[in-house]
Amino acid sequence: MPSWVDGHPAESLSIKDRGLAYGDGLFETIAVRAGRPPLLEYHMARLAEGCRRLGIPLDLQLMRTELLAFSAGLGEGVTKLMITRGEGLRGYAPPPVALPRRILQSSPFPAYPEVNGEEGVQLYPCLTRLAEQPLLAGLKHLNRLEQVLARSEWQGSEFAEGLMRDLSGRVIEGVFSNLFIVHECALITADLSRCGVAGVMRAALLDSARAEGLKVDVRDIPFEDFLKADEVFLCNSLFGVWPVRSVTGHHWPVGPLTRKLQAIARDLLDI
Repeated sequence: MPSWVDGHPAESLSIKDRGLAYGDGLFETIAVRAGRPPLLEYHMARLAEGCRRLGIPLDLQLMRTELLAFSAGLGEGVTKLMITRGEGLRGYAPPPVALPRRILQSSPFPAYPEVNGEEGVQLYPCLTRLAEQPLLAGLKHLNRLEQVLARSEWQGSEFAEGLMRDLSGRVIEGVFSNLFIVHECALITADLSRCGVAGVMRAALLDSARAEGLKVDVRDIPFEDFLKADEVFLCNSLFGVWPVRSVTGHHWPVGPLTRKLQAIARDLLDI
């Protein structure tokens, strides 16, 4: 599968890159269908916000042009877009003039079992907790060690995803997805102002739900409220929506609002 660095085919990076040394950068995982990314505007908006908050002077129009050309060549699959601050010497201080590095990698679509979307998944209750850092909250930055540790907690196919909570025990997200609950016909997802990743499918579903006139609430989700939910589902930009059927012996049905948002996600992803 092809890869580009700064707009050219490449298979290697400088060992001086700050993305390698410090995780100093951002990434996007982008579904590509029929040569185009269906959620392009959401990905570009999140990337722009991340660059603004990290102070990385990325040429967003150039990045968009390269991404579209790369996607057209890929046709079908997954593009991982990575932005680093570029090269630097030893030390945390950013270089006075940053030359951001643009990396595009491709891979086939993951072979998720169809049953995940049809019947729902079981969540593994991760012991790894998300630390609170409001300056980085919501960003898809390159340091994902919390997720690496959480994903290493289970093996095999019994669990399709893991449940991640913060240091206070609030429900935040999955290891590689966002989480919604339904309670009394309201669609609820976690406040991500302290920790967590603000996923592009999460953003698209929130916009779509509001456009449909659904009651939407973004707030803290105590674990007790999570267990009292009428429906629970996960979402990300590759698989769309998976209903959650159980965690730690607690079970939920696959409800009508979950199915409604699942259909919206399929339309958004051109599945």
